[in-house]
Parts: sequence; structure tokens; C-alpha cells
Amino acid sequence: MVRLTMDLIAKNAGHKNRSEEDFGQYVQKLTHLNLSDKNIDSIGDLSFCKNLRVLYLYDNQINQIQNLDFASNITHLYLQNNRISSIENLSPLKKLEKLYLGGNYITVVEGLDKVGELRELHIESQHLPPGEKLLFDPVSLNSLAKSLSILNISNNNIDELEELAVLENLSYLKAVDNRLKQMEDLEGVLKKWTKLRRIDLTGNPICQKPKYKDRIIVQSLTLESLDGKEIQEMERRFLMNWKASRAARKKSNERKTDEQAANVEF
Repeated sequence: MVRLTMDLIAKNAGHKNRSEEDFGQYVQKLTHLNLSDKNIDSIGDLSFCKNLRVLYLYDNQINQIQNLDFASNITHLYLQNNRISSIENLSPLKKLEKLYLGGNYITVVEGLDKVGELRELHIESQHLPPGEKLLFDPVSLNSLAKSLSILNISNNNIDELEELAVLENLSYLKAVDNRLKQMEDLEGVLKKWTKLRRIDLTGNPICQKPKYKDRIIVQSLTLESLDGKEIQEMERRFLMNWKASRAARKKSNERKTDEQAANVEF
């Protein structure tokens, strides 16, 4: 296995024959570092990379998020397809905006309560124990409530979304290939996601429900795309009119029933 160190950075940057001073200046100016698919199993001391903004470490064998105390300037962190089982040690990353953790072994979304600027979280396709679903720590969710805009939770055996309703600035939810079944649960959450623009629920049992698409379009007036297909405004207006007409007929029938009951009593 391979440990991520300054020597590994030097080797991949082609600085073997340069002086230490040149290399020191190089890493201090480094803003992007791509060490994906290098068989790395642990993160060592990278403290000289103080200006790093984007770190690519996907497709490795990393089992722990660690030694990122130096990384106060990182905005994008790519750790998908590793062996990570816990979201931890991210509090120093005060400027982190995008976090990619898909294809790991995480069972609980936690440890994000001090990452205040996170806008995107990609945590799809975790290697979960048989029969278990991805869980969410309420403390982390509440901390992300005002910042998180994009969330990918696809293929994680998720069967309800109610706890995610606190994410008030969510604009795009990707939750394909899960176990969502209840329209009432979904409609309740959509009422609270007032900034939602896109949602993709392809591959969930809920997609087979009668009037699935119609009910979502009517419930979320901000939605522009459903399951990868654009929602036409004419389609929404038709459904809204149909819903209003149906409600009016129902109210009229109820009134007639009340009047008939009153006449019988008289």
C-alpha cells in the first residue's frame, strides 16, 4: 500500500531532480492536486500545501479521513470509491463547498456539524450491511440546513425523506434506486423544499404510483425537472386547473349533501 506524503507528491509532480527549495515553493503555490487511483491507503503530512483548493483522492484504498488540519483553503474534496467508513476530521475545512464520498462504507452521515459552507454532498452507493439503509445524524443535517444546495443519496436503501426536510435551501436532490414508496411522505417534504428545482427519483417504487408525476408537479411549484425530464409550464397550469376544478366539484357535492341532509331532518 501507499501513504500519501510530500515524497509522493514530488514523485508525481516530476520534481525528483529539483532542489528542495524549488519543491517547497512549488507545493506552497499548489492549488490543485490529483492523486486519484494511486493505491493510497492513508493520508500523511501535507502541511506544506497550505494553498490547496481542490484535492482529488478518489479510486484509492483510503480508510480514514485524517491529517487535513492544514487544509483550511480546500473547497473541493474528492474521496469517492475508497474504504472510508466514517465522516470525521473535517472541521478544519472551513471553506469546503463540495464533498464527494460516493462508493465508500459509510453508514451514518455525521461529522459535518462544523463544516459551515458545504453546498454539495455526494454520498451515493455506499457499501452498506445487508438490509440496512444510510442514516442521517440530525445535528449534521441542522448544520447544513442553510448551506446545502445539492444532495446525492442514490442507491442507499433509503425509504423515507422526512428527516431531510430541514435542508431549506435544497435545489437538487438525486435519490435514484432507493426504496421510497409513500407519496404522502414525499408531498410533505416537497412543501418544505421551497427552493427545489430538480429532483430525480428514478428506480424507486414510488414512481409506479398512480398519478405520481402529476402529484409532484402540482405539489412543488418551483420544480423545473423531474426524473431527468423538464416540466413544461403549460403542463403545470393544466394540472393546477384540473386540481382546482376537482376541488370545486368536491366542495359543491359536499354542500349539496349537507343541504339534502338538512331537508330530511326538517
